Amino acid sequence: MMARRATAPRLIERLPSVRGRYTENAPLSRITWFAVGGPAEVMFKPADETDLAAFLAAKPTDVPITVIGVGSNILVRDGGIKGVVIRLGRNFARIAIDGTTVDTGAGALDTNVSRVCAGSGLAGLEFLSGVPGTIGGALRMNAGAYGADMAAVTMSARAIDSAGITHQISSARMGFEYRRSAAAKDWIFVGASLRGHQDEPTDIKARIEDIAKVRQESQPTRARTGGSTFKNPPRVESSGCQAWQLIEQAGCRGLRRGGAVVSEKHCNFLVNDGGATAADIETLGEEIRRRVAETTGVTLEWEIRRIGNHLPAFKEVET
Repeated sequence: MMARRATAPRLIERLPSVRGRYTENAPLSRITWFAVGGPAEVMFKPADETDLAAFLAAKPTDVPITVIGVGSNILVRDGGIKGVVIRLGRNFARIAIDGTTVDTGAGALDTNVSRVCAGSGLAGLEFLSGVPGTIGGALRMNAGAYGADMAAVTMSARAIDSAGITHQISSARMGFEYRRSAAAKDWIFVGASLRGHQDEPTDIKARIEDIAKVRQESQPTRARTGGSTFKNPPRVESSGCQAWQLIEQAGCRGLRRGGAVVSEKHCNFLVNDGGATAADIETLGEEIRRRVAETTGVTLEWEIRRIGNHLPAFKEVET
């Protein structure tokens, strides 16, 4: 009689008990703005900061962790994400104002923070109305738009590391640079204190409306896109141009790969035009990078975060 072969336990069976919620094979294409990508092996929505810290302290050390906000600035590859995907929900979305300080959870939408501040007569955060995503992602990448960024408004941030230890980080320790921070990769941001200044609510709201108008006129805001695809290159003699101008010069406006296309409205935006795969979008992005480098000598750097695993048929491009 043959002995039965032991089967490895499912990942969800190896994870610690939590007060939040686990979901196996969670479909990520439903939450990403590109509407593409494979599933998360397990998604975890913690109940609160204490629940998150306890999970991180108790989880097996070999389990990889990926954090996703509202899916606005990421491309999840078609093979999905192994390990645990953490998504901070409404319990991380508080927004409280005290004088000229905003205490906000990392799960708060950037645009909601700007509008709550406007209603309280707190200026300086209007730019967040033009930044898709959450405060956690904005801290990680020093998000910015319309002449301002997180480096200019962040007083401190709070994060939990992979051992479940909470850190309070000053703005100086964040190491903000253009579209990046120097925060440890294993830190999960859970909150921040932001600074503003007093102004008339009607004036603040008018500036937010101006930003909305500019976005509607210049960006494919109603399309399935992930926001700006590439970072603007350093202002050096070899470029002197923004990413969209370099893409235009390389003749990539309207370029298509499968169901992915370069937006005719703003060519630093890639769009899922219907039925695109993550591989279509990534392949199109790499073709843009190749053509821009060949035409202008500038190598564009991805701003959209590409995460997860390729399906076997995908051919990796050397960069």
